[in-house]
Amino acid sequence: MEGPYALSLLAGASIILMAIVKLFKAPKLDHIPTVGSTTLPGSYWAGIKFIFAGYQVIQEGYTKHKTGAFKVATLTSWLVILNRNHSEDIIKASEDSLSFYEASTHTLQTEHTLGPEIRHNHYHISLIRSQLTRNLASLFPHMRDEFTVAFSELLDLKGNEWKSVPVYSTVRKIVCRTSHRVIVGLPLCRDRDWNELGLTYMSDIFKEIMILRLIPRVLVPSLAKYVTKLTKRNSATAQYLNRIIAERRKAQGDSKEWTDKPCDFLQFLLDEGKETSVEQLAQRIMALNISSIHTSSTILAQALHHLAANPNYAQLLREEVEAVIHTDGWTKDAISKMYKVDSFLRETQRLDGFSAVPIRRRAMKDVTLSDGTIIPKGIDVCIPGHAIHHDDDVYENPETFNPFRFVNVEDEEGGGNTRNQMVAVHSEFLGFGLGKLACPGRFFAATMLKGILAHVVMSYDVKLEENATSARCEYVGTAILAHRSCNVMFRKRLN
Repeated sequence: MEGPYALSLLAGASIILMAIVKLFKAPKLDHIPTVGSTTLPGSYWAGIKFIFAGYQVIQEGYTKHKTGAFKVATLTSWLVILNRNHSEDIIKASEDSLSFYEASTHTLQTEHTLGPEIRHNHYHISLIRSQLTRNLASLFPHMRDEFTVAFSELLDLKGNEWKSVPVYSTVRKIVCRTSHRVIVGLPLCRDRDWNELGLTYMSDIFKEIMILRLIPRVLVPSLAKYVTKLTKRNSATAQYLNRIIAERRKAQGDSKEWTDKPCDFLQFLLDEGKETSVEQLAQRIMALNISSIHTSSTILAQALHHLAANPNYAQLLREEVEAVIHTDGWTKDAISKMYKVDSFLRETQRLDGFSAVPIRRRAMKDVTLSDGTIIPKGIDVCIPGHAIHHDDDVYENPETFNPFRFVNVEDEEGGGNTRNQMVAVHSEFLGFGLGKLACPGRFFAATMLKGILAHVVMSYDVKLEENATSARCEYVGTAILAHRSCNVMFRKRLN
């Protein structure tokens, strides 16, 4: 037996093995109530169900155990779901007790899908927090130039025509180009093959993650090379970067004052000097590519669906954008004053989002939470952001899309309340994580998404196709994806 058939048999045997290990070898969790079954066949079936409807299983558990913890069965392990009252435990926990990086490593199979450099060295995160965030004002004109050109080329509208486009695949390309403008700059960000490479790799990596997580951990190091395309994609990425990096190093070496020095993340990495080989830098760029495109594309596609389904909101957004750019122009400062645009996107995150459990940690030792709940070593814990965002004890009419929900809250509280801005994170809003380990790129993502949405309402009319699906999202396990078959109609606005 060779090839895919052998791998399929191995995967099937692995699933059964892991289900048995989960039940009989896992740390004791009897003190935590279960949603589903704890018997061998029942738990196995619950694990299968979790693949297709994980967010529903978690919602069911949250409804029953809103003030406590509960556990759910996945195919290969138990997952403990906490409640929002545990947020402070997560914030205060150290990496050697409840680890963000170990949980991420397992969830994303980082060492095998992105590379050992990314698994063991996270220095790029500090550069995102410092260099990228500090330079957003100077980077925004480049971002706007890119998404403006990308929309024009991809929509290719003629006259006053309405044109139907697949919203998710279209915004993926726009977000990809805009992100790459910030990551590697011109001209590479407009190279069609480079962008296609990034989007293909993103899809490949998610498939690889799903397969690797079904293989027993002890076998992953041996089998990963047969499952992943890490070496191939790292080599292809390096080929694109090699010439650019060589040119930049030469320019920096030839002149003490490099007057036209690029302002992009590749240059931040080169200036940091912690990695010298093109292959190492390629891994780092690849990791940034994955993290910057997926979540932003999902949020933007969901937001455009809301806008197309409710075109009356466009005029209210447009009035705000027009007033702000009249005073401040198309600048980062102007973007920060677009409170309705900000609220529209934050409400999209709240109602839809991209994960049922945006907060995940792994217990590195036995941990006792503030309410006395004991989490055994090796167990992953999550906070159910999607369920909290739909809790009527937290939000009024939580199942209703209220685009200016957070503007109204700020008005009631006297304005200037950063707690309700898109980038803010706390126990009631978990779209970008929580505490000091909240998404470091959220300021960049929010600036890009707000700029794109502002551009759309100023440049286009949008609406849904007749008989279009009302579904904005698809669900796989705990992941929430923008619906792939949703089309949105665009037309140039006549000023």
